[in-house]
Amino acid sequence: MRKKELKTVGFTLIEIVVVIVILVMLASIATPLYMRHVTNARISTATTQIKLLEQSLMDFKLDMGRYPDTADGLQVLLENINQDEKWKGPYIKPNIPKDPWGNDYVYVCPGEHGEFDLSSYGADGQPDGEGEDADINNWK
Repeated sequence: MRKKELKTVGFTLIEIVVVIVILVMLASIATPLYMRHVTNARISTATTQIKLLEQSLMDFKLDMGRYPDTADGLQVLLENINQDEKWKGPYIKPNIPKDPWGNDYVYVCPGEHGEFDLSSYGADGQPDGEGEDADINNWK
């Protein structure tokens, strides 16, 4: 009997290394582009949610004749905390949204910049900041 020749099936180590290097190079280019789009999407979402909350607060004012004070906060848009007869809510459903970074929106009434101030403190959850940490407000 003759010996059969063995054919190797698969990739060589050099071929695998070349593929890994190419994938790493592509990831190093694509990741910053992806993260920039994610950041912009979060900022746009926060801006849209602030507008939605503003409209809900205006609807509350139409029924109640006033904006909720800081102590009642945004929760009064969901439930009649003070058992007021004029309350015709809920004014927002299904709940008060968190900002895109998972933090509560900051509501102050009376506000320093208008009848009320509504803010997201950005990614760091702290006042001020730059870039993704910048505040998003209803007065800007």
